[in-house]
Amino acid sequence: MTNIKIGPSGLGPASSAEKVLEEYSKKEFGNCEIAFTYQVYINSKQAKEIEKASKKYGIKLSIHAPYYVNLNSEEKEKIEASKKRILKCCEIGDKLGAEIVVFHSGFYGKKKEEAYENIKKEIIEMQKEIKKNNWKIKLAPETMGKINVFGSAEEISNLAKETGCSFCIDFAHILARDKKVDYEKIKKLFPQKEWHCHFSGIEYGEKGERNHINLKKEQWEELFENLPKDKKITIVCESPSRIENCVEGLSVLKKEDN
Repeated sequence: MTNIKIGPSGLGPASSAEKVLEEYSKKEFGNCEIAFTYQVYINSKQAKEIEKASKKYGIKLSIHAPYYVNLNSEEKEKIEASKKRILKCCEIGDKLGAEIVVFHSGFYGKKKEEAYENIKKEIIEMQKEIKKNNWKIKLAPETMGKINVFGSAEEISNLAKETGCSFCIDFAHILARDKKVDYEKIKKLFPQKEWHCHFSGIEYGEKGERNHINLKKEQWEELFENLPKDKKITIVCESPSRIENCVEGLSVLKKEDN
């Protein structure tokens, strides 16, 4: 399944980025998600250098926007601040040569039924800004693992269909939210030829996700068994031991190929 790339979340400081990308390349990782968890920590000049290194080592880059995002806030300032954070990621992401910016859309709040339309509207607004600036990057709302947070597989699928945005399928989040992963349903919801995915072990309860845990070999086997064979798939591993888990995932994938 050479159409599948596996790589970790996290690049670390800009100063050591080239060295890290070289290491990832030696481990045969195909991608890396740069986590701007709290803020965008890479400037334009650094972004260009990192882009050069990512091309040199054949590592596809993506971005994860800061967690402080709520496109369905009741406070207009919070929505504007959220959009500003995501768009800053798009600006730097474009210079990095990254293809997508993954983000958490927001909370349902008091008016759950209005959340979808509100979030859709803000995504369309941000897409106009991306187009205006000619940034070659796409927005990718993520499927979320807590039941009180916007981001069911159906909601993310509809956003992609109705706005033309990209998406991030987080299998651990789907498991935590739905208590199972219905792969056939996911294939129907996301007919697109390219998938950007997150994968990790997860602890969850009645209300969904509690925290990410390490992956077991069997979980990789189950994933590869169920992934569609006719798509280009990028898998970002987000488990605590993500490097070791990526290495194991690649060895399982190679066995599947033989």
